[in-house]
Amino acid sequence: MASGRQANRDLTEVLNKLWQLDTNRLKPGTDYKISLQGRAGYVAQGSNYARDRAHAPLFSYVDEGKLKNIETFAHFINLLDNYEMSTGVSETVTSEELQENRLFIDSIMETELMKYAHNYLVKKGQSPADRGQFKRQLYDIWFRLYHRDRSGGEDSCGFEHVFVGETKYGHEIMGLHNWVQFYLQEKHGHVDYKGYKARDNKDTPDEDDHVLNLQFSWKGLVKPVGGSFIGVSPEFEVALFTIIFLMSTEKMTSVVVKVDEYVLELVVYRQGRSIGTSYPKLLSSNNRDL
Repeated sequence: MASGRQANRDLTEVLNKLWQLDTNRLKPGTDYKISLQGRAGYVAQGSNYARDRAHAPLFSYVDEGKLKNIETFAHFINLLDNYEMSTGVSETVTSEELQENRLFIDSIMETELMKYAHNYLVKKGQSPADRGQFKRQLYDIWFRLYHRDRSGGEDSCGFEHVFVGETKYGHEIMGLHNWVQFYLQEKHGHVDYKGYKARDNKDTPDEDDHVLNLQFSWKGLVKPVGGSFIGVSPEFEVALFTIIFLMSTEKMTSVVVKVDEYVLELVVYRQGRSIGTSYPKLLSSNNRDL
């Protein structure tokens, strides 16, 4: 492995258990199909030009019935239109949106995956055993508004940055690490997939991979590379990044784990009591050993 870092054993064990419990994960080739096409090229820093190495969308098919019928996905999708795209523009949260946030947390807390994550965090002394208090802790981590752009009001939160995406000063994409948002934005013509990123031929991804490094443009702005899980449930990502966030007090935490067949670097940035950003970076896949 290029980084020379060993996988964190404790977190590897916990995250593989989350992987096994992710029964709402969609199946590649059946519930959705992706088309990887070409390897993305270099984008100069600050540039919004990228050669398009993928002339078709990333997602050639997604079973939208599953997205509507699986409760956690349905509640998740309800949240995607609740945010201002640009930092520096204060967020206005309506009572209806607050209710949608709570319904999403309630729905993921019914899954075995989130119950396991909660129990693990209680055992580690990082979360209250009371479910109601834990839900409030999740709310603070993901939905509490904070200042990302110092010139404006409370303009961001962890959920918006990681799952929805936002822009900085109108010329840089930040976040947008979620496959459902990517698919929906691509379907509406806002996202243009430019190709996959890989270090060498050994790391060339497959169309059934659940983690990818992508290059794309969103509403005219280019993201040179962004890591994203593909097909996983929203509760899997919330659980995984919540655990990493709470198990560290560092401003930036980076851990290497082996989840299923993927060697990943998982990165979490802290913004006070909330997540600033979090994303996976695929280091290698296809059962190659550490």
